[in-house]
Amino acid sequence: MNDVVRRLEEEGYYLPEPPKPVAAYVPGVLAGDLLFVSGQLPFTGDTLLATGKCPTDVTLDQAQEAAVQCLLNGLAVLNAEIGGDWDRLVRVVRLGVFVQSADDFHQQPLVANGASEVCVEVFGERGRHARAAVGVNALPLNAAVEVECVFQIRGAAPAALSAEAATVVQEPPSATTAAASVPVAPPAAL
Repeated sequence: MNDVVRRLEEEGYYLPEPPKPVAAYVPGVLAGDLLFVSGQLPFTGDTLLATGKCPTDVTLDQAQEAAVQCLLNGLAVLNAEIGGDWDRLVRVVRLGVFVQSADDFHQQPLVANGASEVCVEVFGERGRHARAAVGVNALPLNAAVEVECVFQIRGAAPAALSAEAATVVQEPPSATTAAASVPVAPPAAL
C-alpha cells in the first residue's frame, strides 16, 4: 500500500474516486509541472456533506470536515493524474478555500485549517502551502465549502486524465511580442 494512502487511512480518511465534472469544465489542467485542480465540493458519493451558510446552517466543525472532504476529492484528481505514484508529488502549492458565510462570520481561516492541517499531516513539509480563505454569500449546489488546489508534480505529462480532461496550456506571448501586436493610441492631450 502506498505511504500516502496509508497515512490518510491512519488519519481516518479514504481517497474517493475522482469526482466527475458536472458542467463545462475539466477536473484538472496541467500547465508545465503544475496541476490546477478545479474547485471541489464536499461530495461523498452523490451526497454533499454540508450545505448552507456557516455558522447559521453548518457549524464550524462541520465546515472543517467539509473542507477536508473537498481536499480528499482534489487529491483523488491528483491521484488519477499521477497514476497512483505519490513519489511524483513535489509539493502542495496552494489551496483556495471558499466558505459560504453568514454576513457576520469571519472565521474562514479556521474552516480552511481543516484541509491545510490534513496536507501537513499526510505530506509533511511537502504539504505546506500558500492559501486563500474567502467568505462568499453562495456556492454551487448550496455547498458550505469549496476547495481548489494547485500541486507541483514531477514528470508532468497528461497521463491518467481522460483526453477531454487533459488540457495543454500554451505559453502566453512574451510582453515584447504582445506589445508589438497591439496598436497603441498616443496619449490624449490634457
